[in-house]
Amino acid sequence: MKNENFMIDFVGDIHGYADKLKQLLENLGYSARNGGYVHPDRKVVFVGDYIDRGPQIIETLQIVKSMVEQEQAIALMGNHEYNALCFHTERSTGGYLRPHSIKNIIQHYETLEQFRKKQQEYEAYIDWSMTLPLFLETDSFRAVHACWDQDNIDYLRQKLVDDRLTPELLRQSVQKGTRFNDAIDQTLKGKEVTMPHGQHFYDKDGHKRTQIRIKWWENPAHMTYRTLSIIPMDELPSEPLSKNDQQQNSYYSTDEPPVFFGHYWLRGEPALYRDNICCLYYSVAKKGKLVAYRFHSEKKLQNEKLAYM
Repeated sequence: MKNENFMIDFVGDIHGYADKLKQLLENLGYSARNGGYVHPDRKVVFVGDYIDRGPQIIETLQIVKSMVEQEQAIALMGNHEYNALCFHTERSTGGYLRPHSIKNIIQHYETLEQFRKKQQEYEAYIDWSMTLPLFLETDSFRAVHACWDQDNIDYLRQKLVDDRLTPELLRQSVQKGTRFNDAIDQTLKGKEVTMPHGQHFYDKDGHKRTQIRIKWWENPAHMTYRTLSIIPMDELPSEPLSKNDQQQNSYYSTDEPPVFFGHYWLRGEPALYRDNICCLYYSVAKKGKLVAYRFHSEKKLQNEKLAYM
């Protein structure tokens, strides 16, 4: 994708909804070939999260992997692929990098169930997940699963191998409190701030949360906890962020290249946050939409170029 005259379709989190993916690609003019899909003059960038939740996880992986192998797509790593790698990888001291707690088993249940009696195939896809880059940048766009923070990206470029994890780096990445762990966490899962006064809320899965995922492209000095939260919640306080949170959170300015990402459980009619900010995840795993953006190197994105099923 070094040629700046290419045309790219960015596709949001699929989460095992292969039928939606096939319908979307066909609507965008792609044709089935060798297990994947091709277009005469376009390619796809998938922004991660191919597994968990949905009913057709294996078929989704087959399509995405085939398109990558045919050089019709680039697939980025999502937090669910990262979590699966950690869930599968044993610690040298015993246990796994991602503990096999009830919560974590439930998150991976659909993937594990659909690979029942297909252990070798499962392990092959786990190995393939390790080959996925964590971000992608050209002169005209940036793409990442959850958050483009330039300090994190610059750090990860020095730490990763061709923007990818290795087995040893995977083990290092789970060490809490390290710069590496923070950079991986924010890149794949987004930025969070702690709610004031010991407040909390319950997320879509019923888990108690004391932190909110924030709009990392907004200047926190101009926002309140309620307006900075990506997920609208009336129960959040309408007060400015603490000075510490304001100082610790940089933001993505309006003059930077367009950035494409997924991850966040948006609802309703797909729309841009800003003409250089495009979130592509509209909750397909909760009866929402599978969303794409048709990009041709424009500096200012346009709502009419969003496509969805």
